[in-house]
Parts: sequence; structure tokens; C-alpha cells
Amino acid sequence: MHRSILALGTFACALALAIPAAPVFAQTPPAPASFKAEAIHNLQEVEKKLVALAERFPQDKYGWRPGEGVRSSSEVFMHIAAGNYGYSKLIGTPPPEGTTGAVLAKITDKAKVVEILKASFAHIESAIQNAPEMDKPVKLFGHDATVREVILQAVTHCHEHLGQLIAYSRVNGIVPPWTEEAQAHQPAKK
Repeated sequence: MHRSILALGTFACALALAIPAAPVFAQTPPAPASFKAEAIHNLQEVEKKLVALAERFPQDKYGWRPGEGVRSSSEVFMHIAAGNYGYSKLIGTPPPEGTTGAVLAKITDKAKVVEILKASFAHIESAIQNAPEMDKPVKLFGHDATVREVILQAVTHCHEHLGQLIAYSRVNGIVPPWTEEAQAHQPAKK
């Protein structure tokens, strides 16, 4: 009898290890977010960083540029805003008057730059939310594209220039706010 109990126990243990727990099978993966929701979420994340950098840059560094013929700090922020408005137009939402790159490039006042940057993100996020069918054909820089591709390009554009502005900030001794926050939470080095 003792061997039977031992064999039964061994069998039960082997069976328990061989069969995954029931909850694993009972769980259903979350429904994937829509492309629009994912794009908007991504834009909101990059917006937080760009606005934080725009607010962190001192006014006297808004005119700084790494070399002749290269965009200044304020010009990069306004280029991003102009891009947000331009991409919105391509997916079917006209931009407000006075939001072309040529007009925005002239704005160098820090408070105005931050205001316009925030407004441009609100505009493109709304445009994406209200965008027509994702496979609708559009022209993007002279080539055939879809609304989806324009949205991807808009997100990529913002991230590209975030990287540029991080480099600008570091060259000017400006620590990005999220880096400063992360450093504050690190244990002190001995």
C-alpha cells in the first residue's frame, strides 16, 4: 500500500508539472489597441518630452544653433509644430491660419514656442482621431502613400527632432527633465 501511495504521489506531481495551471489557458490576451490609439499615445509621450525640453531651455538658448545654416533651438521646436500641422492637413484636417513652417520659424519667444508646440500636438492628435480610413490614398512628399503612412511619418518626425533637441540641450549643459528625475531616484554612488 505504501508503494501505491508513493506511486500515486509521484504520478500526481508529474501530472502537475506537465499540465500548465488552468488560469493560463483561461486568460485571454487584451484586445490590441487601434492603430489610431497607439499613434496618439506615442505622440502624447513624445509631446511630454518635447514640451518639457522647450520649458527647460532658457530663453537665451532659443537662438543657439550648432553651426551656420542649421536650425536654431526655437526653429527646431517650431519645425516640429509646423510638421504636426502639415501632416494633419495630409490626413484631412486643415491647419489653422499662420501655421506654416515659414511663419512659425520666425517665432523665438519661449512662452509662444511652448504654446504653439502644445497646440500643434492637440491638433494632430485630433486629426488622427478623426482621420478617415487608414488605407485612403494620399500624396506624401510627392509619392503615393496612405493615411496610415502619413501618421507613422508624423510620429517618426517628432521622435527624430526630439533626438536633435536632446543633443542641443546636452551641448548647452541643459539636462533633460526626465534624465534629472531618473538621476534623483538612483542610489548615491560611494
